Amino acid sequence: MRAGIHPDYHEVQARCACGASWTTYSTKSELKLEICSSCHPFFTGRQKLVDTEGRVERFTKKYGKVTVEGRKKQQRVQR
Repeated sequence: MRAGIHPDYHEVQARCACGASWTTYSTKSELKLEICSSCHPFFTGRQKLVDTEGRVERFTKKYGKVTVEGRKKQQRVQR
């Protein structure tokens, strides 16, 4: 194998937008995350909307606050 072709792999701090931080290994100098296991709805059991580019606002503006459960209830009532 040729020497010197692999990137430098070193210990870095991974930081989430929620404030959680931990040490891991990467070829990058730092890791910034928008969501992690400390704040992800699957792991916390709480619903949280992560809106980085205004997508949630555009969706709410277009469709209102109708949820999937709300639509299912409306369909049951109409039947």
